Amino acid sequence: MSAFMMVDNIPVPIEGEENILAVIRKAGIQLPTFCYYSELSVYGACRMCMVEDKRGSIQAACSTPPREGMEIYTNTPRLRKYRKNVLELLLASHCRDCTTCEKSGKCKLQELAHQFGIRDIRFGDGQVEHERDESSVCISRDNAKCILCGDCVRMCEEIQGVGAIDFSDRGARMKVMPAFDEPIANSACVGCGQCAAVCPTGAIVVKNDTQKMWEELSDPHTKCVVQIAPAVRVGISHEMGLGEGENAMGKVTAALRRLGFDEVYDTTTGADLTVLEEANELSERLAKGENLPLFTSCCPAWVQFVEKHYPELMPHVSTCRSPMEMFGAVLKEQLKPSTRRIVSVAIMPCTAKKFEVQRDEFKRNSVPDVDYAITTQELIAMIRQAGIVFDDLEPESVDMPFGVSTGAGVIFGVTGGVTEAVIRRLSDDKSTTALRAIAFNGVRGMEGVKHTEVEIGGKKVRIAIVSGLNNARPLLDRILEGHKDYDFIEVMACPGGCVSGAGQPFGTKADKARRGEGLYKADRMSPIKRSEENYAVTSLYDGVLKGRVHELLHVEYGK
Repeated sequence: MSAFMMVDNIPVPIEGEENILAVIRKAGIQLPTFCYYSELSVYGACRMCMVEDKRGSIQAACSTPPREGMEIYTNTPRLRKYRKNVLELLLASHCRDCTTCEKSGKCKLQELAHQFGIRDIRFGDGQVEHERDESSVCISRDNAKCILCGDCVRMCEEIQGVGAIDFSDRGARMKVMPAFDEPIANSACVGCGQCAAVCPTGAIVVKNDTQKMWEELSDPHTKCVVQIAPAVRVGISHEMGLGEGENAMGKVTAALRRLGFDEVYDTTTGADLTVLEEANELSERLAKGENLPLFTSCCPAWVQFVEKHYPELMPHVSTCRSPMEMFGAVLKEQLKPSTRRIVSVAIMPCTAKKFEVQRDEFKRNSVPDVDYAITTQELIAMIRQAGIVFDDLEPESVDMPFGVSTGAGVIFGVTGGVTEAVIRRLSDDKSTTALRAIAFNGVRGMEGVKHTEVEIGGKKVRIAIVSGLNNARPLLDRILEGHKDYDFIEVMACPGGCVSGAGQPFGTKADKARRGEGLYKADRMSPIKRSEENYAVTSLYDGVLKGRVHELLHVEYGK
């Protein structure tokens, strides 16, 4: 027999929930919170989720475990007054430039102020002036908008294992900052942007480059070409009025043409190139038994993580460029000569891509192969600014000669996708049955760490798949200790892979899982499942890549 507790006089079963907040939400009551995320530890700082029991005592719902027979109330006069007081105190010390804030319309503080009908603040203005930190090319920080909820600190430490920011000082002087109040660009930050993803206000936001894009699109002397990452097609859909995880690639293509882009392509072309090159590199390392395990190199935040935290393991990182950089190099070569200046743009789910495009390793003659990385959120802002009714757009196809994509390239956007695509390439058995078997071999799923073994060329290859950088630390530490547990390790910085990128519209764990399923659905509908079967890609080896494979598709970090 199930245990029950009473929520506003309604019996609600207790079914393994860790706190009464989860039980309350199960009852259909959305208690306000700033500092609670189920993936993070309980902090209990904001005090917005306070509830009252039958004896009149109040307690935080997020940090109180449920017990059989509990009777709690969520909307008493005392609680309403308490929550309004908390909000007024937060607003009294908060920057109120709401109309020009990047987070306007999606700010949790703004939302709750409206919800609780706060039209005036009784307390004096306690705001302290803070300088904005614009040192990073990935994120912007503004402590004047920080409410000290600690979400960014816990995300950076617990999920990403980076620890680039933390609390400093006490009382009214408390603030969140990197060590010694250094600019964030000088810290251990890897640009993953997950701090911005969980920030409920505008204290940390993704760097906005849309104005630069408008200037490039308006310049008659430029030819703007754009590539769209796999995760974008399923990340944009809900925000633009479609179902969560629905494949909106055709509409995205149409929207980009209306924005003024001259040519539109799919980054899955670059993903197919990555599969071919990374599979070859893995085969060579397995044959030689050198620099194993091989780490994937698609995620720029992961590459920075190794550079900053485990530099001695850099020889294990694949020399392959990311799909975006591979395709960017190919596009600039393919479009030569041109009477106009070529501007290459990538629409990405990732904030760290903004750093990647500026790396010297991806410049030739001081010219970057990809000029701009624009996030899904920035694309949404541009579409809305242009007045385009996304839902009314007729889907369009990408341009030739790269109009052919594969299912292997599409699934790059979800954790395990790179591994599955590489296994498809190296597997001796190319049958449909074998293809289906790969999908059920432990490579799929949103877990932070997955393990599998496959047989390639008569040899068992041990594989680990990791998402969320903190999950990579134990594996990396074991490698440094001399353990040889794996031959191939895929790492994505964002939990769940690129579908969860900080450049995507915010989503719950369930939303991110639906986005991943959207990519697998696109894979199922693709007539070409393996990268080596994409003739648009294989023909490149006899074209622009002939004699230049290493120059255009590989990289030497720190050169």
